Amino acid sequence: MQLSDSDLTKKPKQENSPNTKISAASLAEKEPERGLLPVLKNGKFLILWGGQIFSQLADKVYLVLMIAIIANQFQAAGQTISGWVSAIMIAFTIPAILFGAGAGIYVDRWPKKSVLVVTNIVRGGLVLILPMILWLSNDFNVGNLPLGFCLMLLLTFLVSTLTQFFAPAEQAVIPLIVEKPHLLSANSLYTTTMMASVIIGFAMGDPLLELADSLVAKIGFGETLGKEFVVGGSYAIAGLLLILLKTGEQKDKTEKEQPHILADLRDGLRYLKNHHGVRNAIIQQIILFSIFAALAVLAVRLAEIIPGMEAEEFGLLLAAAGVGLGIGAGIVGQLGHWLSHFQLSMIGSIGMAVSLVGLSIFNQEFWVAMSLISILGIFGAVVGVPMQTTVQAETPEEMRGKVFGLQNNAVNIALSLPLALVGVAETFLGLSTVLVGLAGAAITAGIFFSFFSTQTLE
Repeated sequence: MQLSDSDLTKKPKQENSPNTKISAASLAEKEPERGLLPVLKNGKFLILWGGQIFSQLADKVYLVLMIAIIANQFQAAGQTISGWVSAIMIAFTIPAILFGAGAGIYVDRWPKKSVLVVTNIVRGGLVLILPMILWLSNDFNVGNLPLGFCLMLLLTFLVSTLTQFFAPAEQAVIPLIVEKPHLLSANSLYTTTMMASVIIGFAMGDPLLELADSLVAKIGFGETLGKEFVVGGSYAIAGLLLILLKTGEQKDKTEKEQPHILADLRDGLRYLKNHHGVRNAIIQQIILFSIFAALAVLAVRLAEIIPGMEAEEFGLLLAAAGVGLGIGAGIVGQLGHWLSHFQLSMIGSIGMAVSLVGLSIFNQEFWVAMSLISILGIFGAVVGVPMQTTVQAETPEEMRGKVFGLQNNAVNIALSLPLALVGVAETFLGLSTVLVGLAGAAITAGIFFSFFSTQTLE
C-alpha cells in the first residue's frame, strides 16, 4: 500500500503536534525568580522602601536630637542627664502601649497610603517647628520644670502616637504591592533597613547632627537649626516619596465603615485564637524582641566586665548585633526560599541559643563576645524575617491592621518588661545564668511553636 503525498505531509503533523505543544508549554514555563532581585525590580516596593529609609532614620535620630537639646539647653552643670532622658523615653513609650492596638483598627478602615503620607509629613512639621517652640517658651517654667522641656515631652508623645499609625500601615501595605512568593525577600530588606537605621541613628546620629549644624551655620540660617532640619526633613522626604505610591487597595470599604474599637479588638483576638500559625509567629517575634531588649540591658554589664572596655561603650556591642541582624536578613532574603518559614525559625532559634550559651562562657574576651553577638543577630534575623512574612502572607487584607496593631502593641509591652526585670535578675543570679536562661527561652520557643505551627501551615 502506497501513501500519497498528502498522507506523507499530514502524518508528521499528527504525530508531532501534541508533543510539540507540550514541549513548547514546558519551555515557556519558567521557574519564578527568587531572592532579592525581583523585589528590587518592583517599582512600588522601591517607593515604599525609600520612604522607610528616611522615616526609620528620622525615628532613630529623633532620640539623639532630644538628648542633644537637653544637654545644650536644660541640663545644669554637674547634673546627671539620666532623669531628663528617662522622661523623654517614657513619653516616647507610652503611646506604643496605649494606642498600638487601637491604631491598627483605624488603619484597616483608612486608606493606607494616606496614613503613610500624613503621619510622616505631620511628624516632620512637628520637629521643624521645635526651634520656634523652644524660643517662645524660653524663661518660662511649669513648676520646677522648664516650659520648653514640657513642650518637648508633648511633642515626643505626639510624634510617637503618629508612629503607632504609621507602623501597621507600612506592614499592611507590603503584601498589597509584593507578590506572595517574594514577601520573604521584601521583609528581609525591611529588616535590613531597620537594623541599618539603628546603627546609623545611634552610632552616627550625634556626628551627623553636628555636621548638619555646621553646614546650616555656614549657609547663615543659624548655628543650631541643622539638627531639626535633618530629622524633620527626613520625615518630610519620606512623606513626599510615599505620595507616589500606588497600593491598589479597595477604597469603598474604608470610606463607608466606621471603626468599633472594642468589637474590632475582639475580632483581632478571635482571629489570632483561631489561626495558630499566625499567632505562633507573633509569639515567636515577641520572644525574639524580648531577648534583644534584654541584650540591650546586659550589654552595659558586658562592656563593664570586658577588659579594655568602659560601660559607656556598650553601644559597640549593640552595633555588632545590628550588623548581624542586617547580614542575616540579607541571607534570608536571598536564600531563605529553600526552606519553610518555620524550618528557618527552628534553625534560627537553635543558633541563637548556641550563641547565648557561648556568650555566657566567653563574656570577658572582646572579639569573641563581639563575634558571638553578631552571630546572635544573624540567627535572630533567621527567626524574625520569616515570622513577619508568615503574619503578612497568612492574614487577609481586611484583618491586617487589627493583627499588626495587636502585634505592635504586644511587642512594645514585651520590650519594656526586660528593661525592668533583666537588670534585677542579673544582680541576683549573675550574667552567665541570665544568658543561659535566655538561650533556653529561645530554643524552647523555636521547637515548640515550629512543631505546632507546621501542623496548620506547612
